[in-house]
Amino acid sequence: MNKITFPLVALVFLIAMAIFSCSPSNPPWQPLFNGSDLKGWDTYLGPLRDDSMKVVDSIPLGLNNDPNHVFSVVTEGGEPAIRISGENFGGISTLQEFENYHLVLEFKWGEKKVPSFKDRKRDSGVLYHAVGPQGAADGGVWMRSQEFQIQEGDCGDYWGVGGGVFDVPAVKNSKGLYVYDKNGAMTTFSALSSTGRRCTKDQDAEKPTGQWNTIELYCLGDTSLHVVNGIVNMVLYHSRQSDNGGETPLKKGKIQIQSEGCEIFYRSIKITPIQKIPDDLLGG
Repeated sequence: MNKITFPLVALVFLIAMAIFSCSPSNPPWQPLFNGSDLKGWDTYLGPLRDDSMKVVDSIPLGLNNDPNHVFSVVTEGGEPAIRISGENFGGISTLQEFENYHLVLEFKWGEKKVPSFKDRKRDSGVLYHAVGPQGAADGGVWMRSQEFQIQEGDCGDYWGVGGGVFDVPAVKNSKGLYVYDKNGAMTTFSALSSTGRRCTKDQDAEKPTGQWNTIELYCLGDTSLHVVNGIVNMVLYHSRQSDNGGETPLKKGKIQIQSEGCEIFYRSIKITPIQKIPDDLLGG
C-alpha cells in the first residue's frame, strides 16, 4: 500500500508545482532576441546622411532595407548580441506590441562613432509604447513613443518622442534642467510643453563605458519606471500622446531600439507580463 501511495503523492505534488510555476502570478519570461538572427524585429532607417549627419537624400531607406548592416547579430564578450553601428539614424522594433510588462536588457557601448559624434556623448535609446507609422517622429526616423534614454552619463532620462507626453515629479536645478524628484511638483514633459520633453534622472547609475549595464523598464497602465543597474532613476505617470490637437492615452505599443550615430551592443532582451509594480520600487 505504501509503495503505491508514495509515488502517487509525489506525482500530485509535481503536477501542483508545475501548475504553480506557470500560474499568472509567476508568468514565464519571453526572450525578444533569439541569439541567432533578428527574427521578431523590423529594421527601419531614415534618410541617408553624410559624415556630419546632414541629410543628403530626403527619401528614407525605409523598412527592412539595411544595405550597410547597421543592425547585425555578433558575438560580443563570448555571448550573442545585437550590434547597432549607428551609421544611419533609425531603429529596430519588435513586431509585437506590449502592455503591462517588465522589460530587461543589457547594453554596452562600442568604440566607433560617426565623425559628427567625435566630441559628443555616445547616444542610443529604448523607445517604448511605440505606435503609428515608422519614421513619423524626429525627421523621419523613429516612431511616436516614450524614450528610456541610453546616453553616456544620462542613462535613465526621459524624452517624449514625436508626441509622447508624461507627468513626472521634478525640480529645476541650478543649470535649468528639470530633475526627477519623488517629492517634486508634478510636471508635464512633451515637445509642446513649456518645460520641454526631457526630464533628467535623479542619479547616475551607469557603469564606465565598455562595461555591460542592465536596464529594466516597468510599465503598468499609464505608469512607468526607469531602472538602471538596480537603481530606480525615475517614476513617470499618465502616459499619453499628442493626437489630432488633443491628447489620448498611450499605454501599449512596440519596443524600438535606436541607431543614433554610435556603436552599441544589446543582449539578454526579455519581457514578462506584470499585474503590479513592486511597492519598494514605487517608493524609489
